[in-house]
Amino acid sequence: MFKQIVVATDIVSTPDAPVLSAIALARQKGSRLFLLHVMESASTENRRQVRHFMTGVELEADPAYEAEVSQAIEKTYAEPLTGIEHEIGVTAGFPWEMILYTAKTVQADLIVLGPHSSRAEEKGVVRTAGRVGSTVENVITRETCPVMVVNRPAAAEQLAFRQILVPIDFSRACECAICFAARLAAVHDSQMVIMHMLPVPPYPKYTHADYTTDAESAQKRLEALAKPYLDGIAHQYRVCAGAMPHIEILKCAAESGIDLIVMGSHTKEAAGKWYPGSVVERVGYRAACPVMVVNDPDVLVGWEGANVYPNDADGDRLIHLFTGRVAR
Repeated sequence: MFKQIVVATDIVSTPDAPVLSAIALARQKGSRLFLLHVMESASTENRRQVRHFMTGVELEADPAYEAEVSQAIEKTYAEPLTGIEHEIGVTAGFPWEMILYTAKTVQADLIVLGPHSSRAEEKGVVRTAGRVGSTVENVITRETCPVMVVNRPAAAEQLAFRQILVPIDFSRACECAICFAARLAAVHDSQMVIMHMLPVPPYPKYTHADYTTDAESAQKRLEALAKPYLDGIAHQYRVCAGAMPHIEILKCAAESGIDLIVMGSHTKEAAGKWYPGSVVERVGYRAACPVMVVNDPDVLVGWEGANVYPNDADGDRLIHLFTGRVAR
């Protein structure tokens, strides 16, 4: 399952919600944890010109300073890290680039990030409502392994992932999300809630009868899309009406006691790059539970018993478009 977890933080001396959540998850799953801190650069030209994490004084980051930062992080998380196999990395560079490099180096199964720099105000970075931040966005758009966005420390009960919500807009990315969530649910004996929001035009042009017809049609589409992945998985479907998908997703999560929201990245694709999309960003920014964003079903290939392509015998599926696989 999650054998290698990478979590990144820009905080040294104070516990950070994504790190605490990643530690708790690593403890539950018996994972190895890689805690990465990318030092804040004081120069746009020399990334090793950094600011001291305590004093703010500019200095050249040398191995001695990196060791000092690493020791400070180890001290900050000494108690929660007890008994967990882990490694702390301190480096200079662009945060999203170093996160991707680390994830590739250690063959990460999961990356855990916060939706914004927790030091945004201190750094002079403007927080934009509904945006997850440039670091998360750059990682999501370029990474194939799941990225878990954490707003607040996740409780141990949440990390058991007993209730998993998968919002669906019938895109290729959402089929990938169903595939991933179903395999996760099989491991955790979870119940899945698969939902779709119908965008409702103003009354009287759009009547209740119109909605009923569309809701029934959407229910059938949900069942047709999800059924191949749900063998043996407890699940339910929900079709709702609304104007803003992220609000309906968050509302459904609250009403259903959801522990984890699994979302596919945006359907736009260019030169292998995926765009997270406004709904993913707004949910990730506001969700009370962790949000996992996925865009490639091949991340499950290493999972024991994971049948990533259940419909190969029946012909092509949209999900193949993520990996370039050709139908038989």
